[in-house]
Amino acid sequence: MPKRIAIVEDEAELASLIEYNLTRHGYQTQILRGGKGTLEELERARPDLIVLDVMLPDVDGFQLCREIRQSQAMARTPVLFLTARGDEVDRVLGLEIGGDDYMTKPFSPRELVARVKAHLRREQMDTAPAVAAIGPFRLDANGRRIFLGERELTLTSTEFNLLEFFLTHPGRAYSRDQLLDAVWGQQHYVTPRTVDVHVRRLREQMETTPEDPHYLTTVRGFGYRFEDNA
Repeated sequence: MPKRIAIVEDEAELASLIEYNLTRHGYQTQILRGGKGTLEELERARPDLIVLDVMLPDVDGFQLCREIRQSQAMARTPVLFLTARGDEVDRVLGLEIGGDDYMTKPFSPRELVARVKAHLRREQMDTAPAVAAIGPFRLDANGRRIFLGERELTLTSTEFNLLEFFLTHPGRAYSRDQLLDAVWGQQHYVTPRTVDVHVRRLREQMETTPEDPHYLTTVRGFGYRFEDNA
């Protein structure tokens, strides 16, 4: 079955350009103009990935992303922001609220397709063993689910990838640049600050006291380390 991509973009010509480049690579697409009721339309369509503009006519794209992350049906769906707002503060905000990627306009259609492929490929990857216990955590790699005790963590696609990396590499310290290479690969927009944002979001779910973490600890002046016996 071809993967389904929702394009939330109110500029008709741009939406058509995105649709053309995705459909010619075999994806099914649906264009949404970003008006009221967009979240309900997404929940009905259940796309495999969402390309999301920030400046929409009736709803702010950042707020829509927050609502997507709070939706039981859509919480894990990768969100790729595509927007004219290219300031660092906007990129960081997009990541903090649960975006998986951030591209600025004007953009390369070839790069957009490459990033879509990369996110969908990560969603499909099976990792052996399928289920593994790491300290108090349980990693279901095939189902892309992580549990702390009996509680399932609510993770975006990128948060899952980062925590999966930590869980499968316990006890070793990794620099921010090493984590960028391992988890984000060739995505050009990311910076060491990106790692800090995602680590903070993980700590908010994993740690009893996020400001004094036991599992995901800071290696001062270097990076981070996951402690599986904390």
